[in-house]
Amino acid sequence: MLAGRMMDYPLTLTHFLDRARTYHARCEIVTQNPDRTVSRSTYADLHRRASKLAHALTRLGVRAGDRVATLCWNHARHLELYLGVPAMGAVLHTLNLRLHPSELGYIASHAEDKVVVVDRSLLPLFRKFAPEVRSIQRVLVLDDDGPVDPAAGDGLDYEALLAPEPDHFDFPSLDERAAAMLCYTSGTTGNPKGVAYSHRSIVLHTLVSCMHDALGFRDRDIVLPVVPMFHAMAWGLPYGAIATGARLVLPGPHLDAASLLDLMARERVTFAAGVPTIWLGILALLDEHPKRWDLSSMRAMVIGGSAAPPALIDGFRARHGLVVLHAWGMTETNPLGTVAHVRSSLGRLHEDPAASLQTRASQGYPVPFIDQRHVDANDRPLPWDGRTMGELEVRGPWVASSYFGGEGEDRFTKDGWFKTGDVVTIDAEGYMRITDRTKDVIKSGGEWISSVALENALMSHPAVLEAAVFAARHPLWGERPLAAIVLRQGQSASKEQLHALLEPRFAKFWLPDEYLFLERIPRTSTGKFLKSRLREEFADLLEKKASG
Repeated sequence: MLAGRMMDYPLTLTHFLDRARTYHARCEIVTQNPDRTVSRSTYADLHRRASKLAHALTRLGVRAGDRVATLCWNHARHLELYLGVPAMGAVLHTLNLRLHPSELGYIASHAEDKVVVVDRSLLPLFRKFAPEVRSIQRVLVLDDDGPVDPAAGDGLDYEALLAPEPDHFDFPSLDERAAAMLCYTSGTTGNPKGVAYSHRSIVLHTLVSCMHDALGFRDRDIVLPVVPMFHAMAWGLPYGAIATGARLVLPGPHLDAASLLDLMARERVTFAAGVPTIWLGILALLDEHPKRWDLSSMRAMVIGGSAAPPALIDGFRARHGLVVLHAWGMTETNPLGTVAHVRSSLGRLHEDPAASLQTRASQGYPVPFIDQRHVDANDRPLPWDGRTMGELEVRGPWVASSYFGGEGEDRFTKDGWFKTGDVVTIDAEGYMRITDRTKDVIKSGGEWISSVALENALMSHPAVLEAAVFAARHPLWGERPLAAIVLRQGQSASKEQLHALLEPRFAKFWLPDEYLFLERIPRTSTGKFLKSRLREEFADLLEKKASG
């Protein structure tokens, strides 16, 4: 065999940090502060402050492999932790501030976090779980809404700690397979599980994300990560922006629709990404005030995290001329797996947005280096016919091969695939469509019912803002679907009208037995519908009706 004679150049995040200073020094980072003022810095500042941070952490005793946790919103100082901590050889662990304190205590203990960096406004949350975490040696506080008082037990002042440190740090040569970041799943079933991303996996993920037929970052882009930096590495958006020299706009704690629209319009954002519930609120506000915000600079809005209804995707296009790019991924996939671009080989669908809606509303086809298959209950691969449902399995260089601590071995197959828990169909072109999660699929009389398909149909009704379909126990059929509905303000829809909407589209046994009109659907820490809560609250509704 003829061996390749190429340099063994390590794929580490240090390269992105150096590139930011060398080629994109003047590129701007914009942060919306808690008081809604805006702070501006540059990539040169990012490198300088990441160097100071590495010196400070070294002085505090942080060594290679130690976990440095963050409990922070999306802002520039969180970004310097994204680069400075991994580049010095430590591991950044982002804590999800929307989790219950008991879950945060479990996660921080499981990760054995040594240092925690926390926003001043989040200190009350931190104090609720900190006593449970014996591994924490230092607490560094970012004064985002007031001065830090170490005498009051707040911890060390982050800025005071960095101030005396040199502007240059000799970042070490690192093993590209060493862990750079540690992220935990949301733990909707069982305890949250940790996924350790390597430098190599993040670099490869970033390079593919920047491809035109993936997310397509460019130096002229102005990128707004609405997805929190504490969730799945903010979908890799910060690293993609840094690699290409795109300007970054970070929203801080203000994630309501009006604040985000103000920020997009003022900063002329070209690319934004978040979960469907965020975009549902934005679309509703745009519909109310169609001429209030100038979003003509926006080239793409990425929706991921859970399946987006076609009505949402088409609503942005048809009523506001905005392009939605649907994508799929998981914490375990670093996270990007598929993107719903309409390939030119699809002919008319490529040219006609209305005709291509179902394709654009799919989860798309895999980006390079991600392989997909779907399997039956015996792990046998199923045909790509667009109809046969099975569990999605994936593999690739940024897909987890195990969980931190060796848990969850049943999620990994003997032949090297990761079992996602998503129930999908895959068509002949390779487009994947999620029909449900394995834990959410409704099993009625031995047949599967897709909650996602019913939700998408219900949200096409003009009066429906949100819909979540979930299983309730039934004395005869085992399970039957119930629909939780949130109506748009000032609008109405009856159970009979919603039932009539679904009847022509689905088999009779698919139709929900009840429609529950709620003020709000409970959500997970990442903004997805929390169907487990709905099941707990309403699981016995049908049994009670049958017995009474």
